[in-house]
Amino acid sequence: MKQHLIAATLATLISLPALAGKAHEHGAAKLDIAVEPGRLVISLESPLDGLLGFERAPRSAAEKRAVESMVATLKAADTLFRIDPAAQCSLGPVSLASAPLKLGDAKSSADDGHGDLDADFEFTCKSAPAFVEIGLFKAFPRLARLEVQSATSKGQRKQVLVRPAQRVELAR
Repeated sequence: MKQHLIAATLATLISLPALAGKAHEHGAAKLDIAVEPGRLVISLESPLDGLLGFERAPRSAAEKRAVESMVATLKAADTLFRIDPAAQCSLGPVSLASAPLKLGDAKSSADDGHGDLDADFEFTCKSAPAFVEIGLFKAFPRLARLEVQSATSKGQRKQVLVRPAQRVELAR
């Protein structure tokens, strides 16, 4: 029952911005964290500019290398996100979607010159983590702000991390 409640709560949190229209702010990203029994899911939504410095398909060899480096960094989510060691979490599936980069099943929207990346990171955990340290600012220097929403069996929390802050305390 709690698992369904957490999933429904997080789905509601995630969908609220969509109802108002998708915001696109360079240097800022959104991070949703859901803690369910035995599982931690982190979802990232970011303009490509904050991750790459451009928001379109790569045009040069250097830009292609930048995309490859970004993808490798995100797929190594167990080093990008340092989860409370007491929770004994291990990385599971990682999915990346971006229409301009032809990643995942992202659909192209109106060509307004703005490209985004959506990423989902799933971890299997033996217990609920008390915190997550986010390595996005170090990995992606163009990011300056993260809007973080978290949902656990103990409640919901919203906070904003501004560089150099990196720790997200989870509701316990």
